[in-house]
Amino acid sequence: MERLTASRLLLLAVAASVAYSAVILDNGAPIMWAQAAARVSELPVQNNILTPNPWNFTHRMSFYRLMIAATDPFMGCMGTGATESPIWGLALQFGWMLTSGRLADPTGATTCGLETGDAMCISPQSWWGCVNHFVTVLPFLSAAQQGIFGQGVQVQMQAPEGSEGYCTTYTDCSTSYPNVMMKWDAFFQGLNASTNAPLPENEKKDSILGLYWDAHMASLQAAAACRAKQRHYSAPEVNFAFSWLNSAEYVAAANFQSSLEKSAVFLAPLPGRVLQVGDQAPNIADMTPEENHILSVFSWMTYMNTFTGGALVRMWRSIMCSAAMREKGREMLEQLLLNPGFAKDTFFSIITSMGTSC
Repeated sequence: MERLTASRLLLLAVAASVAYSAVILDNGAPIMWAQAAARVSELPVQNNILTPNPWNFTHRMSFYRLMIAATDPFMGCMGTGATESPIWGLALQFGWMLTSGRLADPTGATTCGLETGDAMCISPQSWWGCVNHFVTVLPFLSAAQQGIFGQGVQVQMQAPEGSEGYCTTYTDCSTSYPNVMMKWDAFFQGLNASTNAPLPENEKKDSILGLYWDAHMASLQAAAACRAKQRHYSAPEVNFAFSWLNSAEYVAAANFQSSLEKSAVFLAPLPGRVLQVGDQAPNIADMTPEENHILSVFSWMTYMNTFTGGALVRMWRSIMCSAAMREKGREMLEQLLLNPGFAKDTFFSIITSMGTSC
């Protein structure tokens, strides 16, 4: 199976290298979805305790597949399709990190994550792999604790060899990152409670998405613990990473439903390789116009927020104060990120004019 997995990844990497556009889907599913565990019992077990290795790509992708399957019965308000859960967005994003080379060892000291080494390895030195740890391992541990996979399921994550600082159990993570675990607990508890809640489906949906993004953002904020790992990357990649985190503020405040289909549209233009010294959008020659565009937009959003002392994000949050306004916000983000003809100044003008809309 490992040979099959590695060869499949190689084909995807070759496809990505043609124009460096992001590869986020494999036969209509997230990368390596077919190799991910479909049942909790497929994960490694020792003494009746699950012992998965979160530094193996297929194990970590399994966490998403298992969480989606276990929570789908509570996601009816998201829509009638089979891929409406907001967790799909995380799975797609994780696959992009793999195919773009962002989970590999950035120090060059090992072949972890490289085609010439262990292609399924996630390097503990990778900033991207570290940040993803907070939106994969922590929610999975919370889900197990809340009985999402059945009562009594215990999990002890394998620790990365030669690296410290990554929590491996629910208790451990709750001690190190209490706010994050509290938020994920609230999300999974809220899913269960929503089943019998006497609310219209659209209100249930907005409430669940609110809980989801609260937990997601708490994870990203705690991922500040990964910051030291950015020293292994070029300045353009570090700037992009900061902009990528900054963009989550807008998506979260708008309660974006990160379903498989919707997330694929927004993730497809992401850069298909790690940025290097000299890369400057919108003039990166070996990247597509779409990649250049989204890198430029991310950079502009970060610059404007920094220039205004954080006012742009604060204004955005303040106007995302109702379901109707959040819907408008999602439409604006789509125009800004995906439509090159949509002027960035127009986005700023709309935000400032909407300041008293709620």
